[in-house]
Amino acid sequence: MPDNLFQGIFASSSESVISVGDFLMCIGCSLIIGIILAFSYMYRTRYTKSFVITLALLPASVCAVIMMVNGNIGAGVAVAGAFGLVRFRSAQGTAKEIGIIFIAMGAGLIAGMGYLAYALLFAVLLCCISVIYTRLSANTGKNMLKYRTLHITIPEDLDYAGVFDGTLAEYADSFELTNVKTSNMGSLFKLTYDLVLRETGREKEMIDRLRCLNGNLEISLSVQENPQTEL
Repeated sequence: MPDNLFQGIFASSSESVISVGDFLMCIGCSLIIGIILAFSYMYRTRYTKSFVITLALLPASVCAVIMMVNGNIGAGVAVAGAFGLVRFRSAQGTAKEIGIIFIAMGAGLIAGMGYLAYALLFAVLLCCISVIYTRLSANTGKNMLKYRTLHITIPEDLDYAGVFDGTLAEYADSFELTNVKTSNMGSLFKLTYDLVLRETGREKEMIDRLRCLNGNLEISLSVQENPQTEL
């Protein structure tokens, strides 16, 4: 009776029925994999609570769907299309977020096919590699602080061509004027430079030097955005 309760109403006698025990075992293994993936993603990474919860539940969701598909190619194609819709209904994520989602879906797929040991091995191995790469990239994060965006406001009567080049050359290995726009009904200009600082910690000294050249108008310095981290 319990087995018949969980048998599909459209299932034929020739189709195998997944027992409740096997179903719970696969789901439980997938939940453990999800927890491992969530904690590995949280390691030295800025995260949101909703994304971590979703990541922890994703392998179990994929596992359940794969078990229900049970080798049906047509249903498998439909499932792949349904997961593809997630990309168009969600905000663009970083490369690391997209990568961990693929790992979660892959682990859930392996568990749904019944290879629980391989699913755990796959998740643990890739999580360990992710943690190692995160630790190795700590110095890279410090180097990224050298990449800055500088905004300088100048009066309209100041010829900005080459005015700040000498000062910027003292504090930056390289710099480039990327944007010029007018402000305040054309009475002011706003210049945008992309800089690679020689060393961090001398930002105030550089800004004070620039204030003497732009008439003590507004100057702002921020960390450059890195669009290459998004896919």
